[in-house]
Amino acid sequence: MDQNETLSGTNNAQGDQNNNQSMEALLASESFGIDLPKAGEIRKGTIASISQNQILISIGAKSEGVVAGKELEQLTEEERAALAVGQELDVFVIIPEDANGNVVLSLKRAFEQIAWENVEKMISEETVFDTKIIGFNKGGLIAAIGSLRGFIPSSQISAVRRAQSTGDKPEQRYQKMVGQPISVRIVEVDRERRRLILSERAASTESRSELKERVIGELEEGKTYTGRVTSLADFGAFVNINGADGLVHLSEISWDHVTHPKEVLEVGQEVNVKVINIDREKRRIGLSIRALQDDPWKNRMANFSVGQLVEGAITRLTKFGAFARLEGDIEGLIHISELSENRVEHPKEVLHEGDVKTLRIIRIDPDQHRIGLSLRKVDSAAFADKDFKMLTKDFGGDEENNEE
Repeated sequence: MDQNETLSGTNNAQGDQNNNQSMEALLASESFGIDLPKAGEIRKGTIASISQNQILISIGAKSEGVVAGKELEQLTEEERAALAVGQELDVFVIIPEDANGNVVLSLKRAFEQIAWENVEKMISEETVFDTKIIGFNKGGLIAAIGSLRGFIPSSQISAVRRAQSTGDKPEQRYQKMVGQPISVRIVEVDRERRRLILSERAASTESRSELKERVIGELEEGKTYTGRVTSLADFGAFVNINGADGLVHLSEISWDHVTHPKEVLEVGQEVNVKVINIDREKRRIGLSIRALQDDPWKNRMANFSVGQLVEGAITRLTKFGAFARLEGDIEGLIHISELSENRVEHPKEVLHEGDVKTLRIIRIDPDQHRIGLSLRKVDSAAFADKDFKMLTKDFGGDEENNEE
C-alpha cells in the first residue's frame, strides 16, 4: 500500500512538472508572438474605451495602453470630442510598462510628431496649405498648420492683406485678421527649435504650375540671375527667380563647409545665382551660389603641379592610406600602395601621425578637390629630369641657356 502511494505520488509530481513545462512553453510562445512596444515609437492603436479619467487603447501588446492624467488634460475639447470607441489612430509610447503593468501612451506627442513629419514633407514638395489666422504678435501673423502653430513674418504677408492693415500697433494692424482664411507655403522648418515659418507671398501666385512652366522655358543653363530666398531646408535653400523656385543644394551654397543654409542665408535675402541644371521633364531648377565665387582651392593649388616634391605632415592613418597636410588646410592622400615598394598591410608600419615627410604629388583632381601623394616615388627615376630642373631653378640656373 505504501509502495502504491509512493508510485502514485511520483506520477502526480511528474504530471505537475509536465503541466508546468507545457504552461511555460505556451506562455513563451504567446509572448514571442507579441510585438512588444518600445519607448519613443509611434504605433497604430484602436480605442477600447473612453472615460473621464482615462482612455484605453489596444496596440497589440499584453495589456491595453493608457492615456491618463496630465496627458489627458493636454487634449483640447475638440480633440477629445473627435475620439470614439473603435477608432483607429496613432499613439506615442512613453513607457512600455509602468509599475502597474500598463503601457503609458500619449496622443498629443503622436499628433505633434506626425505633424512635424508632414510639414517637413510639405516644404520639399512646395505645398500650398489653406488654413486660417489664429493669432498675431508684433512681428506678424500666426496660422495653424494641423496641430502646429506657424509664424508668418510681416514681410511674408501678401501685399493685398498688408494694404488692409492700418495703425501703428500690432493690435490695430492684425486683430481684425484673426479668423480669416489664408493660403501659405512653409518656408522654414526647424523641429529642434520648434520653429515653423510660413509665407503668404510665396503661396499667392496666379497659377504656380503655369508660371513655373513659363519661367523654365525662359531660363538658360550657365546664366546668372538675381533671385530671393523663399525657404530653407536641411538639404538646401529655395530661391525664387522670376516667379519660379529653384534649389540651391547645400553643397552649392559656399566653398566653405556649411551644415545648414541658415548659417549664411535668410528668408527674403536677395542673392545672385547661376543656373547649373534644368530638368524640364520634372520641372526642377538647379542653382548655385558658389559657382559665382572664386574657388579658393584652385587658387591655393596654383603653386603645385604633378611630379613636384613637397613636405607634408601626417594627420591621420586609415586602412587604405595616410592623409598629409601640405600648406594651410590643403590635405592629400597617400594611398597604401604608394607608401613603399614593399607590401604594407597598414600605414602604421611605415608612418606615424605627426611625421613630416618629403612626398611627391602624383595626381591633382581640381573638380573633386583631391591630391594624390606618393612616398615611394620620392626617389623615382621617372621624375629625375623634373627634379633636376626644379633644383636648377631654385639655384637661379637656366638649363636650356646652359645647353645653348
